[in-house]
Amino acid sequence: MAQRGGALLRGGNGTTRATFLELFLDLAFVFALTRVSVRYIDEVEHGLTVLDFLETLILFLALWHVWTLLTWVTSRYDPDALTIQFVVVATMFGGLVMAVTLPRGFEERALAFVVAYLVTVIGRPLLIAAMLGRHPRRTVPWRLAAWAAVAGVFWLAGALGPTDLRFGLWALAITIDLAGYLLGWPVPGLGRAPVSAWRIAGEHMAERYQQIFLIALGETILVSGITYSGEGFGWLAAAAFTVAFLTTALLWRIYFHRAGHLLVEALRMARSPGRLGASASTTHLVMVLGVLLTGVGYELVIVKPFDRVEPAWLIFVVGGPVLFLLGRTRFEYEIFARVSRRRVLMMLVLVGSAPLLLLGTPMLALSVVAGGLAVVAVVDGLRARDQPMEPSASPLDRPDPGEANFPT
Repeated sequence: MAQRGGALLRGGNGTTRATFLELFLDLAFVFALTRVSVRYIDEVEHGLTVLDFLETLILFLALWHVWTLLTWVTSRYDPDALTIQFVVVATMFGGLVMAVTLPRGFEERALAFVVAYLVTVIGRPLLIAAMLGRHPRRTVPWRLAAWAAVAGVFWLAGALGPTDLRFGLWALAITIDLAGYLLGWPVPGLGRAPVSAWRIAGEHMAERYQQIFLIALGETILVSGITYSGEGFGWLAAAAFTVAFLTTALLWRIYFHRAGHLLVEALRMARSPGRLGASASTTHLVMVLGVLLTGVGYELVIVKPFDRVEPAWLIFVVGGPVLFLLGRTRFEYEIFARVSRRRVLMMLVLVGSAPLLLLGTPMLALSVVAGGLAVVAVVDGLRARDQPMEPSASPLDRPDPGEANFPT
């Protein structure tokens, strides 16, 4: 039984590239990210509050948790195994259900969202554990299912209970889910099983992170294109659409400059790819959320390019790119063990300019952001001109001897 279960794990001769089935799965998450944007835009139109912002953030984090755990599963287990392929397809369907319910996920569709989420995060590890049989690694999916079930109590209580308690219960639920991931799903008497100690295909995981970032960029293009196509092709909207596209291109350029290109090599060559992969997961969460918020800002600017700037709009127009730069600064450290001062400086400049941007128009605010990103991209290019590609020097490529106390 243990030998049969071991066949589910990745072998040394299998492919380490992302599969076409995983790319197929990503189509569901392109749609899911657009639903997050739609919810944010609807909240802005009806008067965005801090609670509104945090509610949508919880729904986004639930989607991210589903995608992240699947990425670790397909990096750890054989993607050609029928069980894993079934898991991927089932996760895609679960993600689609979550996406279609997300715009009203805190309202009348709350139960449908929660059921789709819980079936995915509990059913997936239970199936894998059953297929592993008596293999030593079977305890890992059991841990995931146990923690998801504990969080599930609060997810269901929030969906079925009084509406005014939903936010608090769901905030606690997603905190338990993310804490389990960060802490290694500790179980009394058994210790922890941190993902940073998992034996994974590093190259595969790097490609998946790059792909989810490209998906986020694609979502911004989709949002801006759909918005502009409904604006009558006026020249004001055309100008905003052009600046939005240039901003997306700059986000792509800044991400892939040096560090983005070396992520695959860094994870492939790392002595402990799980440790670097775990850190990169958090980093990409920050960057993807920043890009997502930036895309919401595009729609606001394209629809009303020369209206008065509302304070809440700057959360998206300025805050999104600043959040991306914050993640990109951390990314630089993960790959090269250094902090990019120009990115930190640009974050401070953009945040400091926010009060002045309130006196202008949305188009001016987006143009200032695009100009700031252009400065970063140009300086990156000038500093790298005629310089060979430097090797990865990640400070996170070494195993932590104190974190692996289970069969990895």
